[in-house]
Amino acid sequence: MPSYLGAIGTANPAHCIAQPQIADFMAQALQFDEGDTRKLRALYRVSGIAQRYSVLPDYGRANGEYTFFPNTIGLEPFPSVGQRMAVYRREALPLAVEAVRNSLLQVPDVAPDSITHLVTVSCTGMYAPGLDIELVQALGLRADVRRTCVNFMGCYAAVNAVKLADAFCQADARARVLIVSVELCTLHFQKSREEDHLVSNALFGDGAAACLVQAGPLPNGTPSLALQGFHCGLEPDGHDDMAWHINDFGFEMSLSSYVPKLIQRGIRKLTDGLLASLPVQLSDIHHFAIHPGGRKILETIETELGLTRDHNRHAYRVLRDYGNMSSATVLFVLRDVLAAATPADHGAPVLSFAFGPGLTMEAMLLEISVNNYHSTLNKQKEEAKQQDALTVSAPSLELLNAD
Repeated sequence: MPSYLGAIGTANPAHCIAQPQIADFMAQALQFDEGDTRKLRALYRVSGIAQRYSVLPDYGRANGEYTFFPNTIGLEPFPSVGQRMAVYRREALPLAVEAVRNSLLQVPDVAPDSITHLVTVSCTGMYAPGLDIELVQALGLRADVRRTCVNFMGCYAAVNAVKLADAFCQADARARVLIVSVELCTLHFQKSREEDHLVSNALFGDGAAACLVQAGPLPNGTPSLALQGFHCGLEPDGHDDMAWHINDFGFEMSLSSYVPKLIQRGIRKLTDGLLASLPVQLSDIHHFAIHPGGRKILETIETELGLTRDHNRHAYRVLRDYGNMSSATVLFVLRDVLAAATPADHGAPVLSFAFGPGLTMEAMLLEISVNNYHSTLNKQKEEAKQQDALTVSAPSLELLNAD
């Protein structure tokens, strides 16, 4: 029997900053001349991103108004890892709690003390006692909830969290797993003119996502996704093309322009490996939840798998409105897939991909489950109509009984 994923809640920080504003901040911070500034703005224009969210307001401000970075030429002294982690520790918990509450609002019958497992996901900050323990206390989870932390795996980590949740549910039908991903990528701006860093600075934003996974459909027919299969691929040639290192001034992301070519080389093999043991062919799939690591990655996958831009519409929308939020991003895309599902989509397969350091490529196949939800809604509407009819007919009964 499959496990079910649903009740996907999301949250973003208060500061929503337009992509051109961020480009201006970067040009000023890097002390670019007019020519380099023009090239940088062009990079931001073609990114497919309109805006991003950050826990730091500085990216939308001019030098002299910063609250985190120094108000100096060149932002010196540049913030250390310790300063960045202090912000992470302050901001990660409230953002994660908001995402969880948005998740649990969709399943009001699920009490926090019914959650048996908690899986936290992040690659942008760490401390101990950590986010997992703070969430137990903030949400009122049981002290004996089984906690697992998935750290420093990058953009594909949420898929590994879903794999873990599925394994817990397959081992124990009573398991109810809460997955919480929180990423504060914008804490790790690197003041470097290297191409990798310029590209990274143009893509990443902050966000959190939470969801439930359990052995059967979610309560009250809540729309969900049945987990059908997983497959992982590695392209070792990309070991240095996508990497994530802790250095003196934050976490440094290496993201070379060669990554789309590596994905192009491996995406068909990854898809075939996933579907080989499943009764589904690629031609049967019309719903996709692809991690929008960047516009070029989405376009490359479309070319290799014969997809249209419409197949990828949810990924493009998330990229446009939020940028790349590392591990949380694919859950944002799955949220939109579920939100757009109709009764006609019940039972339809969904193909999902995510990518990260290694170069790692993760794939999972899910199946839309919405029939119970719409049946429940129809039943509730019918019950409401019957109640209205009884209310309307009450005065008539009094008249019939009158002398």
